[in-house]
Amino acid sequence: MSNDDVLYRFRLRVLALAEEVGVRQACRMMQVHRSTLYRWRRQAELYGPELLRPRERRQPRMPNAITPQTERQVVAFALGHPGFGPQRIASELKRPHWGGLELSPNGVWRVSGRHGLNRRRQRLALLNAAIAAPEPVQTAALPELHLDAQRPGGLVQLPRQTPAWQCQTNDLTCLT
Repeated sequence: MSNDDVLYRFRLRVLALAEEVGVRQACRMMQVHRSTLYRWRRQAELYGPELLRPRERRQPRMPNAITPQTERQVVAFALGHPGFGPQRIASELKRPHWGGLELSPNGVWRVSGRHGLNRRRQRLALLNAAIAAPEPVQTAALPELHLDAQRPGGLVQLPRQTPAWQCQTNDLTCLT
């Protein structure tokens, strides 16, 4: 059940309760102002109970909204010049060479933010990802084994870097 259905049923319940116990008592119980109840009652009597449903409203049209074409131009310019910030992009787009678009730096920042490009790092990362194709990973070839040790202990190394009272051995068969 949607929120509109819940609100519609609530209004019908308030009107039904007002018929049973009276307007004043119903308004106190349901916490509705009396003038609101009288307005609902008048609408229901004149136009039917369906008018008590909340009206669907259109999405507001903002007078200063940026057109989709202008937004595409800002994004294209920001990607073409990834080192420019919003102030520089706004001032460059005002020039007749770039179309003479009147945008504030904040407007440029918001447009680029909607596309995830409001930071220089993000613009450069997007361009680097588009330009640089991933290189195949090359595995280094393992060197050939050149020791002839058939069993453990067959080839032993005794380094002489330690003092004589310490003796260290390395079993080269196990290391290879």
